[in-house]
Parts: sequence; C-alpha cells; structure tokens
Amino acid sequence: MAKDDLAQLEGKVIDAGAGGLYKVELENGAAIKAKLCGKMRRFNIRVVVGDKVSVGVSPYDPTHGLILYRHK
Repeated sequence: MAKDDLAQLEGKVIDAGAGGLYKVELENGAAIKAKLCGKMRRFNIRVVVGDKVSVGVSPYDPTHGLILYRHK
C-alpha cells in the first residue's frame, strides 16, 4: 500500500515507547500506535511527547499508523 492510500489524521503524541513506537491520541479521541516514516528517520527529526503530528492510518488496520509530519 502506498502512502497516498493512507488516511491522514491529526493527533498529539502522548507516549514514546521503546523501538521507535509512539502512542498518538487522534482528534476524535482514539489512541493508536504509530512509528516514524522513513524520511523522518533519515533526517533525524525528533518527536517528543506533546508534539502535534500528522498520522497516516491504513483503512485495513486503523489501530496502527505512520507519523508523516511533525507540526511546529
């Protein structure tokens, strides 16, 4: 599945776990697990608790996501 097929949602990082996994609370109140996308890892973009992020969520498994952008 390509990144274009993902549904983009806004959320806030509420927990940073081991192995690069983050817990993100979406605007609708749901909490999902998310990991950093490849470009964010490549350019060492740091995400900390409290950051507002854009998350790409698959329509097949809405409990996992991919952090695509960290808002300023």
